[in-house]
Amino acid sequence: MIRVSTRGRYALRAMVDLALHADKGPVLRQDIAARQGISAAYVAQLFRALHTAGLVKGVKGRGGGYRLARPAAAITAGDVVRAVEGPVAVVHCVAVDEGSCERAEHCATRRLWQRLSAMMAEFLDSVTLEDLCDEARRLEPSPVLGSSPVPAIGRGVGGTPACNTPTNQLTNQLTNQPTNQPTN
Repeated sequence: MIRVSTRGRYALRAMVDLALHADKGPVLRQDIAARQGISAAYVAQLFRALHTAGLVKGVKGRGGGYRLARPAAAITAGDVVRAVEGPVAVVHCVAVDEGSCERAEHCATRRLWQRLSAMMAEFLDSVTLEDLCDEARRLEPSPVLGSSPVPAIGRGVGGTPACNTPTNQLTNQLTNQPTNQPTN
């Protein structure tokens, strides 16, 4: 299974959170951590890498926190993932120079891995933080309608992490069908 690590997933969630709250001024890492269920120390570690990549700026002093270094429309998911994970590559040999792999010239699968890695990078670069913020807003519960039947980014209905919700229960929530489980 090809996976983005926890670093990449959490960094992207933290950046979407930062972008969603950017209109209120600098955002405290403790607030991001609380909303995203990530430790504040881990958010600080991620933001150091994101700062080095020129994606966030720290504001010191009273009223300080973090803010985006560029508009949300100018930061892509690919920018965030590369800042904390390194190059987008499905196998190691396509992430390094061709000269470092002795099989590069004769490897029948290397071109496949290069193309797949390029497609993944292209897709990640096609989605901006602004796109993800729009999606998060669309998925938020409506004050008029109550709870949304569609999980928000990283959360299931009622704030339960979607990855921890049993599949059949999540499917029922998504389709607005009642579950066979008793309510508390």
